[in-house]
Amino acid sequence: MTERQPRSATATRARILDAARAQFAADGYDRTTMRSVAATAGVDAAMVVRYFRTKEALFAEAATFELDIPDLTHVPPERIAEVLMPRFFQVWEEDGTFLALMRAAATNAAAATTMQQVFATQVAPALAAVSPDRYAERAALVGTQVLGLVFARYLLAVSPLAEMTHEQLVRWVGPTLRRYLTEPLD
Repeated sequence: MTERQPRSATATRARILDAARAQFAADGYDRTTMRSVAATAGVDAAMVVRYFRTKEALFAEAATFELDIPDLTHVPPERIAEVLMPRFFQVWEEDGTFLALMRAAATNAAAATTMQQVFATQVAPALAAVSPDRYAERAALVGTQVLGLVFARYLLAVSPLAEMTHEQLVRWVGPTLRRYLTEPLD
C-alpha cells in the first residue's frame, strides 16, 4: 500500500500559475485555455476555476511580476540608460510574462489594466527619482519609447532593430531616455 502525499492548496495554486505563465508566454492570451492550463498543471479544470474563477483573473495574476528597477537616485543623467536598459533586457528576454502581457494588452482590458498598474506602481515612481519636474509626463514619454522598442524588437522582429546588440540599443536609445527624464522643458 502506497502512502498518499498530503494535498497542498498553496502548491496546487502555484503549479497552476506556473503553467499559466508558461502558456500565456508561449501561446498568448487568446490561444491559452483554462483546460490547457489545468492539463499542464496536472489538475482538473475545475481546480483552475476554483482558484481563479475566470481566464481574465488567471491571466491578471499570472501576468503580475516585479520589474525590480534599480534605484536611480544617484545615477548621473548620462548613465540612466546604462543602468535601466540591462534590467529591461532581462525582463523582456528571460521572462515571457512581460511579452505575453504586451501582446494581450492591445486587445484585452484585463491585460491593459495590468500593464498600466505595472507602469503606475513600478516604472513611474522609479523614474521620478531622476526627473526634475512633470514626473508623470516624463515617465509616460519614456514608456512610449520603451514599449515601442519592445513591440518592434521582440513582437514584430523589425530588422535591423531585432539584430542590434544590447550595447547598440543603449547607445541609440540612451540619449532619448535622458532627454525625456532630465532635460529642462521649454
